[in-house]
Amino acid sequence: MDKQIFSVGLTGGIGCGKTTVADLFAARGAAVIDTDQIAHALTAPGGAAMPDLVQEFGADYATPDGAMDRAKMRALVFADPGARARLEAILHPKIREATAAAALLATGPYVMFVVPLLIESGTWRERVARVLAIDCPEEVQVARVMARNNLPEAQVRAIMAAQVTRAQRQAAADDLILNDDGLDALLPQVERLHAFYLDEAARLASLPNERL
Repeated sequence: MDKQIFSVGLTGGIGCGKTTVADLFAARGAAVIDTDQIAHALTAPGGAAMPDLVQEFGADYATPDGAMDRAKMRALVFADPGARARLEAILHPKIREATAAAALLATGPYVMFVVPLLIESGTWRERVARVLAIDCPEEVQVARVMARNNLPEAQVRAIMAAQVTRAQRQAAADDLILNDDGLDALLPQVERLHAFYLDEAARLASLPNERL
C-alpha cells in the first residue's frame, strides 16, 4: 500500500468482538474500513459481485430480491472447498479493490482494516503495518455466537474449525486485545493501543519516502 498513512489490520475469530473493538477505535478517530461490510454490499441486491456469482453458481444461489443467498452459500462452501475457492476468486479481488479505494478516501490519523480472515488469507500481512488480534477463550466465542446467531454449538465449532486456532492467531499478531470481561476491561486496552498507533502514524508521516 503506497500511502503515507499508518495502517492496522484488525482480526479475530468469530464471536471475539471485532466489531465492538473497531467501533471503539472509530470513536477515537481511526478510519475504520470493514471488509465484511464491503462483502455484504457486493452481495446485496444490485451488488457488483452478483452477476458473476449467479453466472458461477446459478440463480438458485440468489434470493428473490437479487442478493446472495447467504445460508445456502454458507452450506455449500463448508461442504465443498472447491466452491469456497470459486467464491473467493470472485469476491476477494473486488473486496481488495473496494478497500483500497476506501483507504484513499480515509481522513483519520490512521486506517484500521477489519478483516475476519486476515491471517488465513495470507495476503493482508504485507498490506498493513500492524496486525491486531481480538482474543478471547474459545468457550466464550461459542457462547456468544450461539446467543447472537441462534446457532447450535456444533455449527459454531465447525465455523471456528475453519479458522486458524487461537494460538496461531496470537502468534501471528503484533498486538492483542483480550475481550472476555466487558467494556471496563476493554477500554484501557483500546486507549493504550490507540495512543501507540497515533505515535506510529506521526512517525510515519515524518518519513516522506516511507512505504507500507
